[in-house]
Amino acid sequence: MVTPGFVAVEDREAVGAMLREQLHRLPARSPFYRDLFAEHGDPKFETLDDLTGFPFTSKQMLRESQAAAPPLGRHAGVSLTEVVRVHASTGTTGKPSWVGVTRRDADAWTEMVARAFRTMGATREDVVLHGAGLTLFVGGLPIRDALETIGSTLVPIGTGASEKALLAMETLGVTALHSTPSYVRYLAEYVRGLGRDPREFGIRKVFVGGEPGGGEPAFRQYVRREWGAPVAEGLGNADMAPVLFGEAPESGGMRFTGGRHVVVELIDPDSGDPIAAEPGASGELVYTSVDRECCPLVRFRTRDRVVVTGASRDGAPLIRCVGRTDDMLIVLGVNVFPSAVRDLVQTRHPRTTGAVQIVVPGTGPRVEPPLRVEAEWGEAPGDRAQLREELENLIRARLSVRAEVTLVPPGTLERSEMKSRLVRPAG
Repeated sequence: MVTPGFVAVEDREAVGAMLREQLHRLPARSPFYRDLFAEHGDPKFETLDDLTGFPFTSKQMLRESQAAAPPLGRHAGVSLTEVVRVHASTGTTGKPSWVGVTRRDADAWTEMVARAFRTMGATREDVVLHGAGLTLFVGGLPIRDALETIGSTLVPIGTGASEKALLAMETLGVTALHSTPSYVRYLAEYVRGLGRDPREFGIRKVFVGGEPGGGEPAFRQYVRREWGAPVAEGLGNADMAPVLFGEAPESGGMRFTGGRHVVVELIDPDSGDPIAAEPGASGELVYTSVDRECCPLVRFRTRDRVVVTGASRDGAPLIRCVGRTDDMLIVLGVNVFPSAVRDLVQTRHPRTTGAVQIVVPGTGPRVEPPLRVEAEWGEAPGDRAQLREELENLIRARLSVRAEVTLVPPGTLERSEMKSRLVRPAG
């Protein structure tokens, strides 16, 4: 364990020296940080303990930075001529935020992601079906690079090609599936719809990331039941690195795998104060890049809300992502993460399919009770009125909010091969 507030620091002295040089040079490279640091009295950095004296960077700040100086923004740090690839994160607005990477940045990403996937159990003996978008999504090409570095045999199916995914599983001896949790479920339903059993293909490992949900107990049980394989979850951020945390099989949580490239803090999402990464603690992850050339972010608020589930054998904190603070709903003062509602509904599979949407009358986050939940009944729902009442009671007992559940036929709610939309406006 390290100073309260830090989730993990690998080689504290070396990281401190690298970050000191980064922060010293940053105002000259980035007009955005020159102005932001000046607004906060030009804080000084000598040791890692000084990092909390620097201001936070928010996603909205980056959007405004790019609007003021397109295409990469006033925070970019290098010119576009030094950028070898551009990715994007859409966030909640749907408008892309461009993320540039230099050659050195791309190499660092590959190193970090490869470390995460080795932690998650990927080996050179694996044939990995890569069911994630291969375009602007940071979970696409960078993970391809990392798996090829490990030596795994990569099958880059991408999204929108489930028939090819099925063919690959039939003919290539696929041992592992990588995708969002949504696509793991989508592909299982696709296979079932063809009268096939997902377990027949012999998948031994399922790697997930890109959205909350991979750590939900009901989802993990679903994958065991449908695919006959355990789940290993990864967590990253489009603006910082594709994967920064990886879950060792059966370890109970994800550990930091970003090495010396990133410093991770845990803060109270309301006050911004540091929180010790001790078992049971809950807070928001904050990232600082140590050696990034393009888009070198300082104390970037990810809005990823995590819980510290325990510690590894060497004392590293283990975490689960429970949702995003910007997706959270507030019902009579109670914080409700849509993924938590989905998890509860999934516990009643096969009486439910597990598909859920929460219908809100406005933009949120405040919602007047009851919380309106639509859920699909499953293959064996039994008495649907009884199932509806059971779900409403379960949500009230576990989440402390009153819910109104509407059951709809299987296949009614929107499916996605990438990230599932759990909240939609009424009307």
